[in-house]
Amino acid sequence: MPNPTKPPHLGPQYAAQFQDPSVVSVYHLRPPVPDEVMTCLTALLTDAPNSRVLDLGCGQGELARPLAARVRSLDAVDWSRAMVEAGMRLPGGDRLNLRWITAKAEEAPLSPPYDLVTAGQSLHWMDWDLMLPRLASVLSSAGLLAIVDWDVTPPPWADALRTVIQRLSTNRLYRPYDLVDELVTRGLFAPINRRQTEPVPFGQATADYIESLHARNGLSRDRMGRQAAQAFDRAVSRATAPFEDDGHLRLATVGVVVWGRPLAPDVPGPGGPVAASAIVTTTPSGGVSSLSVQHSPVPSGATKQI
Repeated sequence: MPNPTKPPHLGPQYAAQFQDPSVVSVYHLRPPVPDEVMTCLTALLTDAPNSRVLDLGCGQGELARPLAARVRSLDAVDWSRAMVEAGMRLPGGDRLNLRWITAKAEEAPLSPPYDLVTAGQSLHWMDWDLMLPRLASVLSSAGLLAIVDWDVTPPPWADALRTVIQRLSTNRLYRPYDLVDELVTRGLFAPINRRQTEPVPFGQATADYIESLHARNGLSRDRMGRQAAQAFDRAVSRATAPFEDDGHLRLATVGVVVWGRPLAPDVPGPGGPVAASAIVTTTPSGGVSSLSVQHSPVPSGATKQI
């Protein structure tokens, strides 16, 4: 029996927003990854200093750059050349053991086997029926797939923010969903465990917070248009104003890591074929808590259209 249709709000036309110049330029303003996430990922490796890692949909290297400092080698894949170029300029982006690859994850030239594959806020955009079997074929015998998410805990203005996103987002098809449940239902992922980090407080200028929202699905300035984007900014500014402290907001970020084994239920994965369109760039410059698996998403500040 064929797998159920992927939720339409996760289609390629929406994934393409992350190539928009307006999104790339403010992507670094999104919530930071808690350090505990990196500790968790490292603990999934039996011999981290000698391990090989693949990071899918790496963006600007939010996971890849800090994780590369802990492992032997790391391949970071993203289909947005602008995202990769931005990541290479950020701290840790020029490590000798970090290989940036510009290609779709389903077609990228890989160098298996990998001891760990990470997917931070990215796997939902990929072709699951192609990607999960491919990952099953490029992991080592004990290798794991770690699905990583992080976001702010719900702020006091979460309800108002949700309302304005629903009104002005260009992704009119969006509906809440659970990525792990979607994969398990399709027989593509066997989760083993889950860890949620403690909230990590951070402050952010209100103007930067508003800009960070435009780095999310459905809120690209390039697609909203000037009038809608300005209306969005005004509405968020009004919602956050009572909670400002000298032009800044107090926020907290939480991470969730779910790890397990990708499955190839019907057809063997394609392994690591080289895509003709891929660009490979080598930069110049080198104990997890036992928690039951719960398929609840990271607590969200009403902005899960990531």
